[in-house]
Amino acid sequence: MGHLLMVESWVGSMSTLLPHGIRDRGHRFSFLTRDLGHYLRTATDARHPLLGATNILTAETNDEQAVVDTVRRLHQVFEFDGVLSSCDYYLPTVAAITADLGLPGPSRDAMRAACDKATTRRICSAAGVPGPAFAVVAAWDEITTAAERIGYPVVVKPVDLCGGMFVRRVENVDRLRDAVEAIAGFPVNARGQVRAPDVLVEECLDGPEYSVETVTHRGRTTVVGITDKYVVGSDCFIEAGHMFPATTDPEQSAAIGAVAVATIEALGLDGTVAHTEVVVTARGPRLVEVNPRPAGNRITELVRRVTGIDLAAVHADLAAGIEPVLAPVDTGIGSAAIAFLVPDRAGRLESILGAGQWSLDDRIVDHHLAAAGRNVRVADNNNEYLGYVMVVDEKPRAASELAQRSIAGLRVAYHDPGTRT
Repeated sequence: MGHLLMVESWVGSMSTLLPHGIRDRGHRFSFLTRDLGHYLRTATDARHPLLGATNILTAETNDEQAVVDTVRRLHQVFEFDGVLSSCDYYLPTVAAITADLGLPGPSRDAMRAACDKATTRRICSAAGVPGPAFAVVAAWDEITTAAERIGYPVVVKPVDLCGGMFVRRVENVDRLRDAVEAIAGFPVNARGQVRAPDVLVEECLDGPEYSVETVTHRGRTTVVGITDKYVVGSDCFIEAGHMFPATTDPEQSAAIGAVAVATIEALGLDGTVAHTEVVVTARGPRLVEVNPRPAGNRITELVRRVTGIDLAAVHADLAAGIEPVLAPVDTGIGSAAIAFLVPDRAGRLESILGAGQWSLDDRIVDHHLAAAGRNVRVADNNNEYLGYVMVVDEKPRAASELAQRSIAGLRVAYHDPGTRT
C-alpha cells in the first residue's frame, strides 16, 4: 500500500488514532516535524504511535516554501504516495506540498480558505450558506462599531486558532475590550507561527450545536453522520461531551447536513474528511465553522463504534488517492458518547475519585483521568480537560446519559482548599 508523509500532528487523540488508521489500511508513514521534542513531551511512553513512524524527519515546517523544497528532495528518495496532517496549522502546507508533487489532496486555495475563519465566512456568505452576521476587523474603533451594528451579545474569536481558544461571548463594550486584548496578547500560536491581527465579531447563535462528519471524494460529499455537542461555559464555548448519532429527526438531520455540504462546496474542498459545526437556531441551521480534517475529541471513535467507518483511516486513504469505503456496517451499537471532566477551579491536583466501578460496566469502553500532581487551570477552551469517559449502548440516543452521569459522579481533590470541580 502507500507510503504517506505526515507533516506535524495534533498531540491529542488524533496523534494516536491517525497512525493507527494509517496502519489499519496497510499504509506506512514517515513523520516530518520542526520540533520532535513537542511530541516527546506529551508521549506517555516510547511506544507512542507517532514515534513508530518508518522515518522521523526534520525540517522547518513553519516556512512553507522551504518545507516544499525539502519534501521535493525527500520525495526523490522515499517516493511518497500522499501527504497528510491532523493539525489545522499545517493543512495549508500539506496542500502546497501535494500540489508541488502532483499528489492527491485538496487544492491550495480551498485549504487556505477553510483554515482561515475570516475567509471561510466571506466565501460562504457570498455563496448563500446560512451563517451569523459578522465582521472581520482589527482596529478598536472598527471592532466596537461592528459589535454595535450586529448587536450585543456578540461572539469574538481569532481567525486562526483552534480548540475554542479565546472564543468569547461578550455582553458589553467592557467585556469586548477584555476579549480583544486577550486575543492580542497571544500573538504567536503554540507551534511558533505568528498570528493574524484580525478578529471576527459575530452574531451570537442561540440553539443546540452539532457537528457534521463528511467525506468528499471526486467532488461528491457524503454525510457520514451528525454528532450531538454538549457545550458549557458562561462566556466561552467548552465542548463537554458528544454523542453519535445525534438525537435529530430525519428532516432536521437533512437540514443540518445540507449546511455542511454547502459549506464544503462553496470552499471548493475535495479529497478530504471534514468536521463542520452547525447551530440550529430559531431561523434554522447556521454555520459555525468548518475543519477540513477528521474531528478531534475522539468523535471519530464514536463514529467508528457505531458505523464501522474509521474516519482517520479514510483520511489516510484519501491522501493515498484511494477511493474510501463509506458503507456502514452493523456493529450492534446504537449510540456512542464521550464526556469530559472540565475543571472550573485552579490548583494542584491531588486525586480524582469515583471511577472505581467503571471497569465493571461493559458499556464503558474507554476512559482516562489526569494523574495527581498536575497543575490545573480553570478551563476556558477545549485543551484543559482532566479526563474523559467513553460509553456505548445498543440503543440509539442512550449513551450520553451514562457518560454524563459518570463524569458527574467524580470527586476532584486539590492540595489546597476545595474538593470538587
